[in-house]
Amino acid sequence: MKIAYLINQYPAVSHSFIRREIQALEAEGFEVFRFSIRRSPSEIVDRADKLELAKTRFVLEVGIVGLLVGLLRVAITRPRRFLMATKLAIACGWHKDRGVLVHLAYLAEACVLLGWVTDAGIDRLHAHFAFNPTAVAMLCRVLGGPPYSFTVHGPESIDRAVILSLEEKIKRASFVVAISSYCQSQLYRWCDRQYWSKIHIVRCGLDRSFFEREITPVPETSQLVCVGRLNEQKGHLLLLEAAHQLALEGIKFKLVLVGDGELRAQIESAIARYKLHDCITITGWANNDEVCQQMLNSRATILASFAEGLPVVIMEALALGRPVVSTYIAGIPELVEPEVSGWLVPSGSAAALTKAMRQVLQLPTEQLSQMGRSGAAKVARQHDVAIEAKKLAALFRQQEFQIKQLTTEIAIERVPVSSSI
Repeated sequence: MKIAYLINQYPAVSHSFIRREIQALEAEGFEVFRFSIRRSPSEIVDRADKLELAKTRFVLEVGIVGLLVGLLRVAITRPRRFLMATKLAIACGWHKDRGVLVHLAYLAEACVLLGWVTDAGIDRLHAHFAFNPTAVAMLCRVLGGPPYSFTVHGPESIDRAVILSLEEKIKRASFVVAISSYCQSQLYRWCDRQYWSKIHIVRCGLDRSFFEREITPVPETSQLVCVGRLNEQKGHLLLLEAAHQLALEGIKFKLVLVGDGELRAQIESAIARYKLHDCITITGWANNDEVCQQMLNSRATILASFAEGLPVVIMEALALGRPVVSTYIAGIPELVEPEVSGWLVPSGSAAALTKAMRQVLQLPTEQLSQMGRSGAAKVARQHDVAIEAKKLAALFRQQEFQIKQLTTEIAIERVPVSSSI
């Protein structure tokens, strides 16, 4: 079976879980094509991502002329379907923040994509994230392209469900993937009960390299690490408040922030204001090996997030045998067990975060190592990408079987019945 993946920006530093999923599906025998709306603006630093880059086609790189040619070609050759897709694009953009013009641009992108998937003989189209990739996949389907499915991560998709026409996308999809039980429940909120059976849990996963390496004890160090894009939803500014309080108490620590993003200038200003230059380092983007090494060099991984789906970095930290401090939001409590594999604090509470970080810095490393081992065992049970890819593969095959069965039934019904004399 030929499957095309469609993502807004791929490959990207933060999308290693998509790369692992694609590779696991290929191990299951699927031929997977990589399509992306645009290139990631961030530098590609990981070798595996660089290899993915060479396999990926970018829709917007056909340029304005290419988009218009694709639009006109479909309008001429498939006028009825083009009209249906145009009406749907207008309906989805009407009185929405993205507007009709943006959705008509999605229609042009869908026309280009239709040519690509038709030429390649694609059987299924799968989008990651419920915004523009899924909109393009949905319009491509209306134009006569292959059936589509999509994975929802949150929180952006859930928070903007009405604006994103999420129910319409669910209604038209073959199936929908939720990355956690929490995500599944939120999708239930935004669609009619009759579509609930379409929504399945397939968790993001790690590859075997994480589970095959020996778990090392937590080192005798005062280092903590936070891995993630430097933006509002990750809670870095609150994390700095907690770090400032620890410094005022005279507790020695080093905090490494791995990542980059639009909030970097504000974070650097806060570090200067709190006089934490000697305690905090910002590394910028790092490849996967560097991220793992920073985790291994630390007592724990800290995520003070305000909004999340279920961060892959938490899976990675636990798989490496390092406890995690994070917040009681979204799917995180489905993985991190308080006092077993880490700490969970109320999102937005600097006092609770400070208390948890203080405990991490004061507990014996033997106890931290035991928590890390407990977390690693749970990650191995819940987030092995090979196991999760089998679930996704089963969904693709089930849909293919149902379509073949329906086609056979229709063909049988059309066979004339001979009359006996």
